[in-house]
Amino acid sequence: MSIDQLPEIAQAMVAKGKGIIAIDESNATIKKRFDSVGVENSEENRRAYREMLLTTPNLSDYISGAILYDETLRQSTKAGVPFTKVMMDNGILPGIKVDTGAKALAGFPGEMVTEGLDGLRERLAEYAALGAKFAKWRAVININIEDGMPSEACIKANCHALARYAALCQEAGIVPMVEPEVIMDGTHDIDDCYVVTERVLRTLFNELFDSNVMLEGTILKASMVIPGKDCDEQADVEEVADYTVQCLKSAVPAALTGIVFLSGGQSDEQSTAHLNEMNKTENLPWPLSFSYGRAMQSAALKIWGADIVNNVAEAQKTVYARAKDNGLAALGEWQ
Repeated sequence: MSIDQLPEIAQAMVAKGKGIIAIDESNATIKKRFDSVGVENSEENRRAYREMLLTTPNLSDYISGAILYDETLRQSTKAGVPFTKVMMDNGILPGIKVDTGAKALAGFPGEMVTEGLDGLRERLAEYAALGAKFAKWRAVININIEDGMPSEACIKANCHALARYAALCQEAGIVPMVEPEVIMDGTHDIDDCYVVTERVLRTLFNELFDSNVMLEGTILKASMVIPGKDCDEQADVEEVADYTVQCLKSAVPAALTGIVFLSGGQSDEQSTAHLNEMNKTENLPWPLSFSYGRAMQSAALKIWGADIVNNVAEAQKTVYARAKDNGLAALGEWQ
């Protein structure tokens, strides 16, 4: 794929009423999910679980793409058909998580920087050959106002890495999804979250500009502007939607193809309700959709985990129902 085709792929990722399912948990993270439902964390069980998700009938009604883990991108169905072929045949774009995780930022206790740039050009070339159409890189921004977090150094380090990653993706003919996640953990209020999120987004788009990243072939995976989990004053759905839309309008260029949200610790219904409320806003310069992981999977995982052989169809009904809810929310039509 050439750089000229990137806008077309990016537009398909945020097609009207569709979003992304994130099933890119590392083997360590999926172990925690499997442990919660009593399923052994074997390669075969991971493969079977991802097959259940990706072969959900009519999933492409509301899902445009799926973010995969390295192992999953290389796997096939039980019948031997590569997952990437199953996805493309069903109108779902394969994506790939390419960062190697957030590590402690030296000199800044409590802050993180995401690693994975070493050897990324070669890995992206391989992923493109395996069928990946887009990629994802997640940065982690913690808020602790009393301790001066996030520092300017943390924001700059992460946004610079996101921009270098994005440029390498586009060079390889892959659409970059840039994810600067502002973490919900903490006592900060919604105003603190707004200020930090705006700082992060302004820095990110300055770095993308300096790295010659084409915004028309880029997707932003954003966190919502929301109070910390331990804040005494929580916000209602309308307030979260208003703050988030205002922040995005303030910091995100209109040239960007689209924005998808992470659920980031919200409940299934919260994440859907917030997205739905945002999409009632008129004259937005970009589509607002979803790229949910836990908020798409948690209910289905419980059903599947209870009987991984016989509960596949029942679990798939739940996956489809969650996809439909969020697809409708991406149109502002969810009830």
